Amino acid sequence: MSDSTDSTRPENDGSSSNTPTGDDLPDFDLDNLEIPDDLSSLTGSGEPEFAALITQIAGAEPLAAASSLAQLDLDAVPTAVGAVGVLRDLAGDAPEQAAAAVSQLVRGVPLVLVTRTGEQMTAVRFSDGARGDELAPGLVLGGAPEDVVDLLTGATSVDDFDGVVGSTSISKFKAVRMLTSAARKARKGMGKGEPGPDSTDGA
Repeated sequence: MSDSTDSTRPENDGSSSNTPTGDDLPDFDLDNLEIPDDLSSLTGSGEPEFAALITQIAGAEPLAAASSLAQLDLDAVPTAVGAVGVLRDLAGDAPEQAAAAVSQLVRGVPLVLVTRTGEQMTAVRFSDGARGDELAPGLVLGGAPEDVVDLLTGATSVDDFDGVVGSTSISKFKAVRMLTSAARKARKGMGKGEPGPDSTDGA
C-alpha cells in the first residue's frame, strides 16, 4: 500500500513553488538603504528655463539702465509694446527679486514676470516693488505681439532681435544720466497739456 501511495504523490523538484506569481522579489538590504533628505533631484531643480520681464518702458536703453542701477544682469529687448527684459540669472528667487527691483525703480508702471519651465508657463504681476496676482498665461500671450509671443515661448531668442541692450554694458554713472534725462523729458511732456479752464485765449 505504501508503494502505491508514494507513486501517486507529485515529486517536488524545486521547479514549482507555493509563492504567488509576482511576490518572488529579490532581497534588498534595507539596513543599508539611504534615503536622501532632499528629494528635489527626483523631480528636477525647479529652476525655470526662461524668465523675462514684460514692461511698458519705451526703449531698451531705459530698461537696461534701470537694471544696471539695480545690479541686474539682463538683455533688454525693444518691442512695440515696451521693452522686454530677458533675465540671465534664473537661480532660486532671482527672477522675482529682479521683477521687484525693476518695478520699484519704475514706480507706477506695472510689469509682468513670465517664467517658462518645459511647457509650463507662469505670469505674475509686479508693481512698486511688490508681488501681485498671478495672471493666466493665455491672456498675457493673447495680448502680446507675435514677436513677443515667439520670444516668450522659445520659438525665437534674444539673438533674433535688433537693438538689444545688455544691462552690464551700461555703467551706473551712464545709467543715472540716462534715467535723469528720460525723467526730464517725461516732465516736459506732461507740461504740454491742453490749456486749463481758467486760461484765456487772446485776453
